[in-house]
Amino acid sequence: MKDELMTRLFGDLSVSAVAAGFLAVLVSYAGPLAIFFQAGSAADIPPQMMTSWVWAISMGAAISGIVLSLWLRAPVVTAWSAPGTALLVALFPGLSLNEAVGAYLTAAVIIFIIGVSGTFDAIVRAIPKGVAAGMMAGILFQFGIGAFAAIETTPALAIGMLVAYVVFRRLWPKYTLVLLLMVGVLLAVVLEGASLAGVRLSLAVPQLIVPQWNLGATLSLAIPLVLVSLTGQFLPGMAILQGAGYRVKAKPVIAVTSLVSLPMALFGGITTVVAAITAAICTGKDAHEDPDRRYVAGVFNGVFYLVGGLFAGTIVALFTSLPAAFVAVLAGLALLGAIAGNLHAALDDASHREASLITFIVTASGLSLFGLSSAFWGVVIGYACYLILNGNMAKK
Repeated sequence: MKDELMTRLFGDLSVSAVAAGFLAVLVSYAGPLAIFFQAGSAADIPPQMMTSWVWAISMGAAISGIVLSLWLRAPVVTAWSAPGTALLVALFPGLSLNEAVGAYLTAAVIIFIIGVSGTFDAIVRAIPKGVAAGMMAGILFQFGIGAFAAIETTPALAIGMLVAYVVFRRLWPKYTLVLLLMVGVLLAVVLEGASLAGVRLSLAVPQLIVPQWNLGATLSLAIPLVLVSLTGQFLPGMAILQGAGYRVKAKPVIAVTSLVSLPMALFGGITTVVAAITAAICTGKDAHEDPDRRYVAGVFNGVFYLVGGLFAGTIVALFTSLPAAFVAVLAGLALLGAIAGNLHAALDDASHREASLITFIVTASGLSLFGLSSAFWGVVIGYACYLILNGNMAKK
């Protein structure tokens, strides 16, 4: 079985899929990882422990992503819970690191139970395709805006990358992302003075953390972590896979990510979840024209996370040496295809169009209410409008 898997993987290998996997990791490290450092700073975490945190979240994403992509033959991209990490910034230093780890373990068990019970699958099936697409378009829209907003602060870099994107899209569409990445790094060094001199190779040393449990940590971190992970990560992440044509059930995905989260928590790794933003990079045509071969992007996304985990200190130094504008432009341009595809899907069916448009606007607004993300409220409000406009109430 192992030989068969490897033979098929190498047979389906493509430069575009590997590049998409690498780009998704790049965007994750250079973007959401910044929130992780904010949390570490709030808790006054020393560099050795910070490296352990990055090792743990990277290994969690690596193992689950590789296993699920090979098993389900779909580009299942996993990562750490970025909304969950944001919770930590407000809770530290009042919450100890040991209590946080205890909350991570509690959250992983709760999410596992919800996943294997099939409850989450039923929720995903009930959401109309147009509403789900409107939610995804709203999430990704901010990244598209960020790419062009960067022109105001770093015009030479942003315009240079935009021109490169259009040219590569016209001449070598299959390799647009990898070529854009190379040109972007070059422009960042030449135009913005980005320096890679401080990057050194060094293996990460994980630090074991003994968990502690109490009611306060459970109520303030574990329960909110479950809510934001399900609504802000698993819901849009599964919607991306469904929208790209992959009939993947949530049950195995949630089960694997939750089980992987348990040991990683002991080294500081917050809950492993399905990626939402970076998943769009690996599920589109840029990864491969053939949807059946895009799972390679998910596998190599995990491989690059594995490398990032082993060299956590090095990889963090590398990506943080690049300017923020580089990451913003790269992510925004890489997601243009996904934005267009989701907008088309959201507005294609005239009977769902208005509800889907409302979902898009609410999600894009960034609304946050009762600690729940705009993705959640976009679906709730959009689905309510769909029921009123298209359900039994509309027929009376």
